[in-house]
Amino acid sequence: MYHPSRPALPVLLALVVAMSAGAISAQQAVPQRSDIEDQYKWDLTKMFPTTEAWNAAFTQVESLLPQFDVYKGHLGDSPETLLNCLRLNDRVNMLNDQLYVYAGLLYDQDQRESQSQEMQGRSQTLNSKVGAATSFIVPEILALGEAKLHSFLDTSADLKLYRFYLEDLLRTQEHTLSPREEEMLSLLYPVTRGPGNIFNAFNNADVRFGIVTNEEGEQIEMTRQRYYRLLESADRNVRRGANQEYVGTYHRYLNGMAACLATSFQADWFFTQVRNYSTCLERRLDRDNIPSEVFHSLIDAVSANLAPLHKWTSLKKRILGLDTLYTYDLNAPLIDLPPKDYTWEQAKEMVHHGLAPMGEAYLADIDMALNSRWIDVYETQGKEGGGYNWGAYPMQPYIKMNYNGSIDNVFTLAHEIGHALHRLYRYRTEPYVYSGSTTFTAEVASTAHEAMLMKYLLDNTPDKQEKLQLLIHYIDEIEGVFYTQVFFSEFELAMHEQVESGGAFSADFMRQHYRDLYLKYWGPDIVVDSLNDMGCVRISHFYSNYYVFQYATGYSAAQMVAQRVLNNEPGAIDALVDFLHKGSSQYAIDILKDAGVDMTTPEPVDRTIQLFGQLVDEVERLLNEN
Repeated sequence: MYHPSRPALPVLLALVVAMSAGAISAQQAVPQRSDIEDQYKWDLTKMFPTTEAWNAAFTQVESLLPQFDVYKGHLGDSPETLLNCLRLNDRVNMLNDQLYVYAGLLYDQDQRESQSQEMQGRSQTLNSKVGAATSFIVPEILALGEAKLHSFLDTSADLKLYRFYLEDLLRTQEHTLSPREEEMLSLLYPVTRGPGNIFNAFNNADVRFGIVTNEEGEQIEMTRQRYYRLLESADRNVRRGANQEYVGTYHRYLNGMAACLATSFQADWFFTQVRNYSTCLERRLDRDNIPSEVFHSLIDAVSANLAPLHKWTSLKKRILGLDTLYTYDLNAPLIDLPPKDYTWEQAKEMVHHGLAPMGEAYLADIDMALNSRWIDVYETQGKEGGGYNWGAYPMQPYIKMNYNGSIDNVFTLAHEIGHALHRLYRYRTEPYVYSGSTTFTAEVASTAHEAMLMKYLLDNTPDKQEKLQLLIHYIDEIEGVFYTQVFFSEFELAMHEQVESGGAFSADFMRQHYRDLYLKYWGPDIVVDSLNDMGCVRISHFYSNYYVFQYATGYSAAQMVAQRVLNNEPGAIDALVDFLHKGSSQYAIDILKDAGVDMTTPEPVDRTIQLFGQLVDEVERLLNEN
């Protein structure tokens, strides 16, 4: 999954450990996948040993779909009939998930490969067919009525496994359509997913940046990964040149990208209307039974207390000695201490030690994740950028990275390992029907990992300058994962409200709103120049209806959970591990309450804002001492 990152200064990365042909320096082209040793690539044969095995499983799913016809119109015949249909549904969807995830992982490792493109397309089509074949289940269950459904649950011991699932269906009954209408919606999904698929294909496979100059005066090929490193250059000309090349490239495709995103917002509104919701936000939150005040109180709390973020912007401007602070200056180094590069082996060791407070059993699972080819480590030609964790029940999870040696990427590793262990533990304990995790809880373990790693590094870094550098990283992390995601969420709210009110979209409309919010959040000391409002059309998560606000809520919850562990509060580790073993057998709000965090109160968000302010004050104090 997406992890906001701010990589370090551009240096000649020593990726010697990754390459069979020797080191790759910054001025060389991005390596091909064949250049990377197997130990640094994930092993997808643990899912399907061959393409033939994947094809056989694909055929198996297709052959199972007609069996659903036996149950159509008969789910009310007996508890056993309903149970057998639900078990078939689990079997088909579990295997379909494996096909879909495998094809997605294969595609993401090199999006230029025609075979993986075809397999992903086939898996998406099959996914739609599965949805269509099973679309009668929910409407028929709801047609049974609450009384009959509960009588089934009371008389069948085996059916009780599905009690929470079935009762949650009753909760959303008014938003479920007829069997035929549900089938038609399932058939529409490949079309309505089109804007996101088009954007991702364009962004990851087609966009090509030009040549820029780094600090050493070398001509290098620009990539998204290298762009973020160049933005942390101490040389403003390097930052400006990288920014001009990056945003200028996207600007050439502005109208097409804006039209693509506008269509995605229209698709959100289509599903909202046909499912009888008033707003896209209401529909999204109702999926996980999240009170609407959780979203609005997040926006309101941050909007009412932006002074710490404005202070941070002002402090950057003063320390950098700039008359005008542009957006491409925000990542410039504030201290004259070149960031360290860390080999992959060093990164693994740091993560191991940082998570030691969780105990030996937990560390054993971390070491397994780090050393069993769960991870695809390095950037290669055609590989999707960023990092994520993904998997399919009941198999091991996988982690995609584009490791570049920066401290930020070390934290990304800790972050994705948190996701992986959350998935691993859920798969160990939950049945398939509850094996998923809502996005609202998904970021807690990963961000708690980062907080623990930060505590370890701060405690074991005697050098004042290095500690200052870590504190700045901590601030940047909160800025990226908390404040930036709230900013994105408010932008997304404005865009959805525009389409909900019947308003029209244009690239200029999107850019103006994005620019206004940028200035609101980062304050009067920031200047957004002519092209630096392009972020509104190149953030992939805008294609997922109200996704990003959960990074901010998850970050707030994670800070509370991590502090309980680090403060050695009785039962804190057990509560976190218990949390990791839960999927969707409870509502997300209740799962977090069991872990000691109540997101219906302002406390978690207020604590995060308070922490950010304290860190800014501490950095200011240390800088003034220098």
